[in-house]
Amino acid sequence: MTRVVVCRDERGVRSLTVSGHSGYAESGRDIVCAAVSTLITTCANAMESVAGLEPLVSQDEAAAEISVALPPALSPEQEHDAQVVFRTVLQGLRDVAQEYPKHLKINDGRTLSC
Repeated sequence: MTRVVVCRDERGVRSLTVSGHSGYAESGRDIVCAAVSTLITTCANAMESVAGLEPLVSQDEAAAEISVALPPALSPEQEHDAQVVFRTVLQGLRDVAQEYPKHLKINDGRTLSC
């Protein structure tokens, strides 16, 4: 199963971390993994192209994990745009999780400290 952890604070979403393999299908044919990979990659790229900031991206291929986090100091405009990007990506992830609940789980971070 693929898991998404959303880390939040009083300003909004601070990071998204995706880990694990969905197990929907064999590697190379797994549409859930493909969708999630596309969304998290789009998140990182849109932080640069839309929000105008360089996100903190970390990957661990062995653990099948990728994280996209915001740097500590952002302008109000960057903060706003980053939150729009995060909300958009989260909507896509929720849509996938709704269709494939046995393969994708989201912890929205409302009860987790980052």
